[in-house]
Amino acid sequence: MHSAPGAAGGGTRENLGQLTRALASRLRAYGVPSPELDARLLVCHACGLTHEEAAANPERMVSDAERERIGRAIERRCAREPVSRITGRREFRGLDFAIGPSSLDPRADTETLVQAVLELAGENETAAPVSILDLGTGSGCVLVALLHELAAAAGVGVDANLETLRIARANALRHGVGGRAGFVCSSWAEPIGGRFDFVVANPPYIPSAEIASLEPEVARYDPRSALDGGADGLAAYRAILAGIDRVLTPGGWAAFEVGAGQSAAVGAMFGETEGGLVFGEIRQWEDLSRRIRCVAGRRLRSV
Repeated sequence: MHSAPGAAGGGTRENLGQLTRALASRLRAYGVPSPELDARLLVCHACGLTHEEAAANPERMVSDAERERIGRAIERRCAREPVSRITGRREFRGLDFAIGPSSLDPRADTETLVQAVLELAGENETAAPVSILDLGTGSGCVLVALLHELAAAAGVGVDANLETLRIARANALRHGVGGRAGFVCSSWAEPIGGRFDFVVANPPYIPSAEIASLEPEVARYDPRSALDGGADGLAAYRAILAGIDRVLTPGGWAAFEVGAGQSAAVGAMFGETEGGLVFGEIRQWEDLSRRIRCVAGRRLRSV
């Protein structure tokens, strides 16, 4: 049986290097992935140090107050709570984002969606500023990252949770794009006024029956509403595309993150939209694992 999680070493004073190594062993014993990295991150967070500061000063002694904070953080990580949930921060596209219990923990895979939209925006024939609608914005990471890199663009983030929108707005202000970002409490493609050049979404796409089998960091700590895509994982895509004619301008792009093995089904949905909406030029992008992670379709005309 493992000993109770907490800061190692009893009453003995330890330096940063010693404590980090001991905590990495503790995390490894509890089956935590990347124990060395997580131990470093949590020690730095509890001690208020940057990674560079900690690496340059491994002999720095850890105070009793810091040990207590580290012990609480390690206990939470041993229970498989993600580091980002413990610190309340997550890096995405090189930017630091606040996250909360009501928002999805941003994943590196979602940077594929951002890159896809940046590539499509770079092909804009008019060179006019683009407008972006981010459905299910969560922490606002996709919208904020896009506005950060598209200096003339403006956008709106939509989410059904008011607390999540508060966090997204704070992230937009933090990264200097608050003046170009609006936020609306609504669901998917409900009318919000106006049409946009890009409609982007990282919707819930995990089939309901598979959620319990996900890694504990996901199944226990991400909000189910951000994961559950219905029986086949595709319910949110249907809901978005059913109302997309109200929010996507002719010639505009709809770009969605997709789960493993879903690209063909989502791509086919672009050809099944109601109301005479016609999509063409369907494109796909792979993530770093060579899995198709983003599918986009261009609205050609309305008949």
